[in-house]
Amino acid sequence: RAGDGYKGWPEAAPFDAIMVTAAAPEIPQPLIDQLKIGGRMVIPVGEGYQDLILITKNETGVVRKSIIPVRFVPMTGEILE
Repeated sequence: RAGDGYKGWPEAAPFDAIMVTAAAPEIPQPLIDQLKIGGRMVIPVGEGYQDLILITKNETGVVRKSIIPVRFVPMTGEILE
């Protein structure tokens, strides 16, 4: 499937895991919404240099853990609007 990575793939959600391979300035809420409870997402977050973040969704929200500094190409599309 091709499309705007910021929006994810709501028709196929919820997901056990999401791996994002382009940096977002912030964690896209649509991707969090598409995770199952107990699901995890790995995403580079930041501009220029980023932190690789592990997001784990639970019943009350999300737990965010910084893993390692990284540098990915930036996410394009709706996130820039």
